[in-house]
Amino acid sequence: MEITADKKLKKLIVVGDRVLIKPRKESEKTSSGLYLPPGVKEKEKVQYGYIVKTGPGYPIPTPAEDDEDWKPEENKIKYIPLQAKEGDLAIFLQNGAFEISFQNEKYFVVPQASILMLEREEDL
Repeated sequence: MEITADKKLKKLIVVGDRVLIKPRKESEKTSSGLYLPPGVKEKEKVQYGYIVKTGPGYPIPTPAEDDEDWKPEENKIKYIPLQAKEGDLAIFLQNGAFEISFQNEKYFVVPQASILMLEREEDL
């Protein structure tokens, strides 16, 4: 699932166990027909959004006996990958998220621990 039409997010690197989430556009009108002022949905404790980038995961420390100077640098750090993947719809806790603005668009940087549930568009 391609969230952004262009590759403007290519220069952003998400680190560690964090994911970059683009908030889902919510309707300004409730199911009963009431119009909500801006910001009401944003103050809820649980938010929804699409994952656009993920970090490498949880770093695994290298054992001391494997730490040898002749090994290439890329082989020294290993990661446990994240369960979240790009394109997933994430339901996450607002208080664990950090809101950022990049090129006039709003995003959230969320640690995987704050994600409650994922919806993926592939058959299980």
